[in-house]
Amino acid sequence: MRAVEFQEYGDPEVLQLVKAETPQPGPGQVTIDAAYVGVNFADLKARAEGYRVDSLPFRPGLEVSGRIRAVGRDVEGLAPGQEVAALVNSGAYAEVVVAETATVFPLPEGLDLRTAATLPTVLPTAHALLHEVGRLRAGESVLVHGAAGGIGTVAGQLARAGGAGAVYGVVSSTAKADHALKHGYDEVFTTDTFSDGVRRATGGRGVDLILDPVGGDTLRQGLDTLAVFGRLVSFGNASGAEPWHVGQPELYAQGRSVGGFSILALAQSAPDALRSLAERAFRTVTDGTVRLPVTAEFPLRDAAEAHRLMGGRGSTGKLLLRIAD
Repeated sequence: MRAVEFQEYGDPEVLQLVKAETPQPGPGQVTIDAAYVGVNFADLKARAEGYRVDSLPFRPGLEVSGRIRAVGRDVEGLAPGQEVAALVNSGAYAEVVVAETATVFPLPEGLDLRTAATLPTVLPTAHALLHEVGRLRAGESVLVHGAAGGIGTVAGQLARAGGAGAVYGVVSSTAKADHALKHGYDEVFTTDTFSDGVRRATGGRGVDLILDPVGGDTLRQGLDTLAVFGRLVSFGNASGAEPWHVGQPELYAQGRSVGGFSILALAQSAPDALRSLAERAFRTVTDGTVRLPVTAEFPLRDAAEAHRLMGGRGSTGKLLLRIAD
């Protein structure tokens, strides 16, 4: 089979199309004949920085859609030929992908394979950020960083459907603002102006809920733009800044709180909770609440081009790799 791997860290050019042995499922696993693979920022961090890489060579990729090829021992409820989407720890950039059954999701009726590949990381993450961790209440205001990306595109729509009183987005450039405004956002700010923009838009009150994948100084500024009793949910550190700690001085005075979420960590620690979360999240697509546009699609052999587009911070929506040429 064909797969994309890298043997050293670096720019997109280190991604190489290789011939590899077709894997077989172990106990509690299935193999999937991949149709589409989602491209995520974590893939770029793995390639450039070794994020979540145990050893080289390494095959990136966290989400895949396709048809089950084979099932391993002790697998129930899944069968060869069944259409599924799956969240995997790594290895999705391939024609055949191994997945643990706990994170394999049979597709509901009406969900096609191309759309399904956009969902395993994005939909459950956005749903959890707003509802399970962020505990959004009707009438509250929300601020989402990365509003034009995959998670941001979904979060704006989910916040609106969840009864948010105002939904604000933050984008890295004004060129991305139109995309966000079409997907649930009332007003969009750029990264360097968001704190002033929030104060102006809210009359100095601040927002009730912030979703932050950036970390570093952006997270610190976010705390200062929270309303009384506001919540900030961290779900990444795209800035690459050193981790920092928030405590009593920053939180006590106005009853603010900070939460966190990682779908990959949840998949390891509480797969049943992830499955329940994914089922709730996927329904928002099949019932028409959420639409996640695929804005670029590349054949597997051109994975480096997908990384260049995402790494240049010019992409919006969701990027996919198409496995069949």
